Amino acid sequence: MVTDKQVRRLKMLIKTQTTKVIASAKAGMDEKTARKYLKSGQLPSQCKSEHTWCTRSDPFDQEWDEIKDKLDINPGLEAKTLFEALQREKPGKFADGQLRTLQRRIKVWRATEGPPKEVFFPQQHYPGQLCASDFTDMNKLGITIGGLSFKHLIYHFVLTYSNWETGTICFSESYESLSEGFQNALWELGGVPQRHRTDRLSAAVHKECNPEEFTTRYQELLKYYNLKGEKIQTGEAHENGDVEQRNYRFKKAVDQSLQLRNNRNFDNRQDYEIFLQKLFVQLNAGRKERLVEEIKLLKRLPERRMDDCKKEKVKVGPSSTIRVRHNTYSVHSRLIKEWVEARIYAQRIDIWYAQKKVDTLPRLKGENKYKVQYRHIIDWLVRKPGAFENYRYRDDLYPSSYFRMTYDYLKDRHSQQVASRQYLQILHLAAMESETRVEAILQMLLDTAEPITYTTVKDKMYSGQTFCSAKDVC
Repeated sequence: MVTDKQVRRLKMLIKTQTTKVIASAKAGMDEKTARKYLKSGQLPSQCKSEHTWCTRSDPFDQEWDEIKDKLDINPGLEAKTLFEALQREKPGKFADGQLRTLQRRIKVWRATEGPPKEVFFPQQHYPGQLCASDFTDMNKLGITIGGLSFKHLIYHFVLTYSNWETGTICFSESYESLSEGFQNALWELGGVPQRHRTDRLSAAVHKECNPEEFTTRYQELLKYYNLKGEKIQTGEAHENGDVEQRNYRFKKAVDQSLQLRNNRNFDNRQDYEIFLQKLFVQLNAGRKERLVEEIKLLKRLPERRMDDCKKEKVKVGPSSTIRVRHNTYSVHSRLIKEWVEARIYAQRIDIWYAQKKVDTLPRLKGENKYKVQYRHIIDWLVRKPGAFENYRYRDDLYPSSYFRMTYDYLKDRHSQQVASRQYLQILHLAAMESETRVEAILQMLLDTAEPITYTTVKDKMYSGQTFCSAKDVC
């Protein structure tokens, strides 16, 4: 087959060669063929006719009108669904291999007669105007802290013009997590953009039936920082596309960094936070020029952060516990029957009494859980040892596995009453003196199979001897 390249070469050679025979031979074609192309003045590709005829009959011609009617009513119907319906209606007429033929025909129908497809309109971003945020789930990355699975989210904040980004670890899509992460981002950035866009977070956006667009607390947050709030439409995640895309790329960058590290485990949460901070610095390194443009146009921050907690008045029950957000927490027994103020943050709860902070408790994730600190109740529990065995929150009164093994040891060798009394006296000693030192003594006694009693532990506590627990390096 003669190519366009050969014909072009022929036209060049005809100017320099003495005969057409020589020119056509050097161009690699027959003299008659050369005469044809020289006479027509066209290239082989220009002489080809369009292939508009069918090489075989369409097996769906008779059924096409029916298929088309179904597509007009339900354009979302898939070719495979329609094909399987035809096979059921007319057994034996259509072979499985003909599915591809129907798929091609429906594909052409969608492109020429089907409904118009959704159009995405690229947006022009301007410096200092818009920031966007979202929560992204990190659980699929398999991160562990101290060997234990660390299930968490990242509150992700992005400037849409420069793509500068930062994030905060959190455990729920609550208002407290939103407020903490949002304020962390603004204070790290050092200024405030004009607008803030989110998806339809329940922490910020009311349901459709509510006359108010945003929740009261979120409106107060926006007002405090002089920001205009924006939300996307339901089910239209692409409207918050900048942060959605950054979510994907950020998690991919985390995964790549973990692979380079050859380890997905961190000794503690602080190490993991440092790892994320370094990663954000690396990701933002190539955005400095655009970030400088943004910073020049940002509004000033207020003098201080807005208090990002929710305050609740709760009464301390006779069991020295309070109920906050469907979870139970212990407070010091001195506060029984008193009203305290629980200031609820994303990851902690501060307890205030008489305008003074008296305790800080780690906030529990989920509902119907409990956190009882033995130091809050040990003074009275040691006086009522009979209450220990069936105490509802007894599992929280073992500060470590060595304390639990000690109680099991005492139960195996003494009556329940004696075992409870001995254990609670040891626990009281840990509360009054040093939990770490008592734990180290218990570890040594269990390892050496020495008898364990309150008197033995107390004597060793004040002996001046050095003991190392499993947590220490001797």
